[in-house]
Amino acid sequence: MSDRGRGPMKARIDGGWLEYDVRGEGAALVLLHAFPLGMSMWDGQCEALAPAYRVVRFGARGFGESDLADGPLTMERIADDAAALLDALGIERAVVGGCSMGGYAAFAFARRHPHRLAGLVLQDTKAGADTEEARQSRFELARRVLDEGPRVAADAFLPKLLGQTTQRERPQLAAVLRERILATRPEAIASALHGLAAREDSRATLAAIRVPTLVLVGEEDAITPPAEAEAIARGVSGARLVRIPRAGHLANLENPPEVDRALRQFLARAARSAA
Repeated sequence: MSDRGRGPMKARIDGGWLEYDVRGEGAALVLLHAFPLGMSMWDGQCEALAPAYRVVRFGARGFGESDLADGPLTMERIADDAAALLDALGIERAVVGGCSMGGYAAFAFARRHPHRLAGLVLQDTKAGADTEEARQSRFELARRVLDEGPRVAADAFLPKLLGQTTQRERPQLAAVLRERILATRPEAIASALHGLAAREDSRATLAAIRVPTLVLVGEEDAITPPAEAEAIARGVSGARLVRIPRAGHLANLENPPEVDRALRQFLARAARSAA
């Protein structure tokens, strides 16, 4: 299986095909995407980091060209798929990073595959589980998406995904994201909503994390605001918190230079600590 940056490929993982992409050489970084987006949200980081690192990303089941999950797309399913893909690529340990849903899955990876973890990047996410009200809201949205299509999800999430600065100065990004959501299968969106609603509370996980950890948050994030990132950073020993200005819930898309700078600095430190 070649991984020399030839574009998206597919791997057979636990009975299904996963679309994945690998760029660069060196220490491995796995990037887990947010809901309801796909692995293309990390295009900029792949370009920025591949000259020095081996950047791995994949579409969670149902997203992009990956096969649908059999039932809810749980955070454990995403974490186990990441570990299995590392096996397929012959990678023993990696820094694992995720945004939003990808962050929840990164917590699951830390619990289920701690020996594979060289470092952790948690961007615009939170440790707590959904409230009962939030769970019911996800179930209702899943039902509507199946009945009416992905437009319902785009209408529900886009106003909150991007910070006020981005909405004001880069409306074209909102348009691009809307098209990506509209191109997503309704079944995938509904499956992920059920998986998000069922996710484990990760607050107890924080104290057990023993690897270098970077916490990133857009200063204008309305979904998982800076207070959530601060709570994660307090709970993980030695974690570094970086606030990204002029960015909301998708900081790596809204202010790529600041996120890329923080990632480069962190990955260099993580590599030194692993040496």
